[in-house]
Amino acid sequence: MFEKPELQQIKKRITEPRRFIQVIMGPRQVGKTTLVRQLIMSVTAPHHFVAADAVASSNGFWIEQQWETARFLAKTSEASDVIFVIDEVQKIENWAEIVKSEWDKDSFSGMSIKVILLGSARLLLQQGLSESLAGRFETIQLTHWSFGEMEAAFGFTVEQFVWFGGYPGAASLIEDEDRWRDYILNSLVETTISKDILMLTRVDKPALLRRLFELGCSYSGQIVSLTKLQGQLLDAGNTTTLSHYLTLLDSAGLLSGIEKYAPDAARRRASIPKWQVQNAAFSSALSQTSMEESRLRPDIWGRFVETAIGTHLARAARLGEIKLFYWREGNDQVDFVIERKGKIIGLEIKSGRTQSAKGMAVFQKKVKLDKVLLIGNSGIPWQSFLKSDVKMLFE
Repeated sequence: MFEKPELQQIKKRITEPRRFIQVIMGPRQVGKTTLVRQLIMSVTAPHHFVAADAVASSNGFWIEQQWETARFLAKTSEASDVIFVIDEVQKIENWAEIVKSEWDKDSFSGMSIKVILLGSARLLLQQGLSESLAGRFETIQLTHWSFGEMEAAFGFTVEQFVWFGGYPGAASLIEDEDRWRDYILNSLVETTISKDILMLTRVDKPALLRRLFELGCSYSGQIVSLTKLQGQLLDAGNTTTLSHYLTLLDSAGLLSGIEKYAPDAARRRASIPKWQVQNAAFSSALSQTSMEESRLRPDIWGRFVETAIGTHLARAARLGEIKLFYWREGNDQVDFVIERKGKIIGLEIKSGRTQSAKGMAVFQKKVKLDKVLLIGNSGIPWQSFLKSDVKMLFE
């Protein structure tokens, strides 16, 4: 059985004598629940596992009831610790305040219950953690699966990863692309938008948010202003609305807007975004071609390869391993700029298509770079890069 590396990290923490609230967050269907089920099967401590999926959002009392069940288990067992897991905790209103109250009760009474919270709405989780649970929690961020993980678990080739992306639940469907596409768009994307965004956050124009996601996927790898997108969206409102919706899509693990590299944060935030899907599956699922057809067109296949490279870098950025940017001034452009501990690397992608903007030399004159890397033709093979540890580039 394939085990995610994060499992060992959680095992180590769960066996420590101190109490903690462990928060595991990440997009839907990346294996959060499976990971914790593997954990509780591998340890001897009693556990109480519950999910908030079918619980009314206003029923905060439900958490208190389940916590009492965990306390009863702790009192009636001979174990020194009990593991209490709440899946999709963000579904409950005021969950953070309730968890804080129950945690503090255990602290006062000396009850040893180790709590694991799982959630897919990253923005809401982080807000609750920072406002109510400061000093009481540790986080583990799960992301979309890498090529190395999809290869190890399902035998994916690198070409299959470029097209089908990093969703473990979809791996068994890739022989039937129509069925696979329906699963990605309806069971994953639509469920994420409906349950992790629309049910938990105020969105005045749901159709606009969905259309922004589709349009952003079609522009993945391109630098396109929100103003330009307004002209292609019905009832688009203003750019502030679009920017807010992009933030929600990013938090849900769907679509990001990479900022332009600039010395100060204000200029970065004000920059035109470079659109980047967080899983390569989104771009191919929304395309009008099959994998076989796309591979016969070097220009089209090259764009999908670049998208997959972008997801590899975006995954490292989501894990906090790097900061990810692009750079452009006039016709001069650098595909990706990555930063770690003050070191800066420029990456140029040559995946088989002609690249008209060659800006690395110009960028080097403006910014002190530690390295300049070429990915693809005559450089680091893109196949090898997709399997690499991005942190290693800075060594």
